[in-house]
Amino acid sequence: MQALRRRDFLRITAGAAASLLAGALRAPAAWAEKFYREPPWRRKKPYWGFGVDVDKCIGCARCVDACKTENDVPREPFYFRTWVERYVIRKDGEVQIEAPNGGLDGYPRVEDAATVAKSFFVPKLCNLCENSPCVQVCPVGATFKTEDGVVLIDKKYCIGCRYCIQACPYGTRYFHPVLQVADKCSVCYHRLKRGLVTACVEVCPTGARMVGDLSDPESNVTKFRENNRVQALKANMGTEPKLVYKGLDKEVR
Repeated sequence: MQALRRRDFLRITAGAAASLLAGALRAPAAWAEKFYREPPWRRKKPYWGFGVDVDKCIGCARCVDACKTENDVPREPFYFRTWVERYVIRKDGEVQIEAPNGGLDGYPRVEDAATVAKSFFVPKLCNLCENSPCVQVCPVGATFKTEDGVVLIDKKYCIGCRYCIQACPYGTRYFHPVLQVADKCSVCYHRLKRGLVTACVEVCPTGARMVGDLSDPESNVTKFRENNRVQALKANMGTEPKLVYKGLDKEVR
């Protein structure tokens, strides 16, 4: 009987969720104007942001391993809260993107190195969207944004409908094969609340990753944003990510 009720619920909410998803992926001009006039981190303290310096990432994937260990992410391929992609840009414009087992298995030797214009690594994780599509499409409120700007999942309420996985434009969610719920990067919220940095930031040997309080003008992330030309992924989608990159190539998506 319980299974029947769940199927009925999913069927009834499917149409509504689809409408919400369509609305979430449209960037409302009025909302965006308000956001840029008064960023939320000027009203709330703390307010968490994340920065990645692409020029410093060496593709060691220590961050990926630390994340899996810290957050009990399944060790099988395809289950990641964070991963590292390698981009190989050929002189003829061809773009090759690889992330073998999220970067944990290393990267294959680049063939015909003479034809390569450049190569670099790009860490991926939750983009800390201020206007989160995943929050908007969740039919039961299991995905929510905290007062300090972090998007989380309450696994007790998640019904496994996967709407949030489809809604995320960054592909940073997956369906947990054991818990049977959606899962994603939590920016190690349990560590932030204890005054610690995320597991991935802690183990990064080059300082390519950083997490900090955007409401603090002296925080590392605030300074990173002020002192560098930074970009967000898919900024045109109106999700307003609080994850920004330095050195982001136009080919990265």
